[in-house]
Amino acid sequence: MKVLVTGGAGFIGSAVVRFLINEVGAQTINLDVITYAGNLESLESISNSPLYHFSKTNICDRESMTTLFEAEQPDVVMHLAAETHVDRSIDGPATFIETNISGTYTLLEVVRAYWMNLPLARRNVFRFHHVSTDEVYGSLGVSGLFSETTPYAPNSPYSASKASSDHLVRAWHHTYGLPVVITNCSNNYGPYQFPEKLIPLVILNGFEGKPLPVYGNGQNVRDWLYVEDHARALWSVITKGRVGEVYNVGGQAERTNIEVVESICDLLDEFIPTTSMRRELITYVDDRPGHDARYAMDIAKITRELGWKPQETFESGLRKTVKWYLENQSWWQKIQTNLYAGDRLGLSKKAAV
Repeated sequence: MKVLVTGGAGFIGSAVVRFLINEVGAQTINLDVITYAGNLESLESISNSPLYHFSKTNICDRESMTTLFEAEQPDVVMHLAAETHVDRSIDGPATFIETNISGTYTLLEVVRAYWMNLPLARRNVFRFHHVSTDEVYGSLGVSGLFSETTPYAPNSPYSASKASSDHLVRAWHHTYGLPVVITNCSNNYGPYQFPEKLIPLVILNGFEGKPLPVYGNGQNVRDWLYVEDHARALWSVITKGRVGEVYNVGGQAERTNIEVVESICDLLDEFIPTTSMRRELITYVDDRPGHDARYAMDIAKITRELGWKPQETFESGLRKTVKWYLENQSWWQKIQTNLYAGDRLGLSKKAAV
């Protein structure tokens, strides 16, 4: 089986590529344009594998993608290429519209033309897997879970762009018969995550003795999913999921943001003790505009139908994550020097009414 992964140099994409090479043994094409968050160093461990091929290609470039599909002849497409950071979408939504909506449309058209020209036997086993987010569902109250039938109610430019791409994929299945599966996942964390996200940002700031910013009152809740658990879930959906179906993927690990930050502080104090406690570095800052209160996923469907459930608890996954960042300083120091020094993003304010 040959798998083409879009966005394979990103955080989740690189975990998927490493999983495909190391655990599945699948021929894997990594299609990535290498934006600020794409990092080929995240794939150094498998870069010399005969199963691996990298193509620096933009999903918005129809001609280049058509040429790549004709040359590589994939059996599966796993579509993870996307702009993903909510704060950046607040500051500059245009890139999110271009990549997440227009890019997905272009990719769907390339894939549809490719799929329709496959021999019947290959056409019947081909799959297009669209990887999306729980943020398309909006915000939960203090109780309840997102299910696969929860109505869409995106509240940020990022989540609106992902909701749009979800609808496009669904339409290409129902209109043209393209064999698709869709997954919506909760917040991922783990090794190789770009340090604009909450967990790596707090780890690095805590390591360096810098303030630990917490939005608002810190009571916003997320369901945390270890990235390697997510990679396993995606492969289960590819190999066992029903065409046309949506599967929610979550870590069954709801935590408030302040609980996450405090847990990281405690692990840093354990691994690298100092004269003061890291919790003293916690600093409450202005909340993110339109900050959703709570996300939580119902994973009963993927567990019941495909037998998947997370292997890591939040405690075990976070311990592995903190340890990885402490042991791989050269990976993130290059990012701090060249790409992102930890500055606050997403401070655009609503216009006065």
